[in-house]
Amino acid sequence: MRVLDRYRSFDRPVQLLLLNQLTINLGFYMLIPYLADHLSQGLGLSVLMVGVILGVRNFSQQGMFLVGGSLADRFGYKPMIVAGCALRTGGFTLIGLVDNVPALVVASAATGFAGALFNPAVRAYIAHDTGERRVEAFALFSIFYQAGILIGPIVGLALTGIDFAVTCLVAAAVFAVLTVLQIRALPARRGDGGGDADRRPILAQWRDVATTRGFLPFSVAMIGTYVLSYQVYLALPLHARTLAGDGNLGTALVTALYVVSGGVTIAAQMKVTTWCRARWGPAGSLSRGLVMLGVAFVPLLAADGLLVALPDVNAMIATVLGVTALLSTAALLAIGTAVVLPFEMDTIVGLARNRLVATHYGFYNTVCGVGILLGNAGTGWAIDLARSLGAPYAPWLVLLVIGLLSGFALAVLYRRGLLTAPAEDTRAAQSEPDGDPPTTQLWAVGQHDDSPTRPLPAIGAVRQPPTPTPVETTRPLADLPGAARRW
Repeated sequence: MRVLDRYRSFDRPVQLLLLNQLTINLGFYMLIPYLADHLSQGLGLSVLMVGVILGVRNFSQQGMFLVGGSLADRFGYKPMIVAGCALRTGGFTLIGLVDNVPALVVASAATGFAGALFNPAVRAYIAHDTGERRVEAFALFSIFYQAGILIGPIVGLALTGIDFAVTCLVAAAVFAVLTVLQIRALPARRGDGGGDADRRPILAQWRDVATTRGFLPFSVAMIGTYVLSYQVYLALPLHARTLAGDGNLGTALVTALYVVSGGVTIAAQMKVTTWCRARWGPAGSLSRGLVMLGVAFVPLLAADGLLVALPDVNAMIATVLGVTALLSTAALLAIGTAVVLPFEMDTIVGLARNRLVATHYGFYNTVCGVGILLGNAGTGWAIDLARSLGAPYAPWLVLLVIGLLSGFALAVLYRRGLLTAPAEDTRAAQSEPDGDPPTTQLWAVGQHDDSPTRPLPAIGAVRQPPTPTPVETTRPLADLPGAARRW
């Protein structure tokens, strides 16, 4: 089935949210790649102040995901999505119109917190409305997400050629349209764990999320996914500049890097998800996907190792080898991310047992955000140290090891039963009084019963009919006990 057909097969709210994500990334990435240059070259700010402004934006998003998720569970998903888009409209407008540092800091914080508001809410909304098709929906989500990343910088480049303020105002207009569209067309949704649980103090909710069986270990184990995949924005562009310089060739190579990464995801995501679900199941896909993310750095490891061992290689050959390894790593990272992402998103819902789903997403993103910060700092330090020591291959080796260890950690969590339905929940569900069987099962889409990503049913949510009383095969049906007739 083609991507468009799959898109049309979902209900209107899900279609709107997928299109919404593409447009969010379009508006965001038409501005953000050029913001640092605007602040430093256009406004003449020091590198320190540029770093502060960008750092405020990053912290107000990554550090506030948990708050945004909690608000979404308390007040509903739609209000947070609308509020996030409206806040980003104001933030981008302010960035385009002001030139003093305090106002820019406020605008940067607003754009970051906007992402913290709508990101957990969008994911929880999609999970809520797609049910057993969550894995497929999140695979489509990945495609739309990457399409926005691909298109945004191209549009932004054209607009920035006119004036950066025009880029900001167009990006703000995109989010303004999204705000109005979602107010008018997006139905209200709340999580399945509503009622008293959602009205408790937020700290009590956070404590519940942090102590959810298997959730915190899973979040920590998955940090490796983000440390490795984020190198498309850190280590790989730096390496591209090392290979091709800071001029036009370097810019072209960095652009090619992003085109390969996004293009592979868009072209292969649905096929990869379908194949992995059929062959490996969600559990195998997650652990193998993490290993693949680590193995993605093998081409760079091999190329740099070979050039160190053979320093007299022709410069043209060395450049071709380096560029080939770089683009191969970008493609393999995209495939590894395509393997992991749909099952990762589905697992979070499963471990949350359909309760406080947005808060779980927010908590998870916060943990991974801290991991990205530490991982990027460590990667940058390792690259500088490796170059100074004449061992440029060392960072790629470290990243390979991170992938292998993360995949192993996830496999251990699964083997210990931390990512599967607790036996006590199953026994409690089976011991419920006789009643009508549910019309909807809460198990995941995967074909493997041992899947770690199946949604965990709340106690009493799934009722099994009692075992029928043994009867003779010739006994008339009308004389059977009521339980046996229902069976």
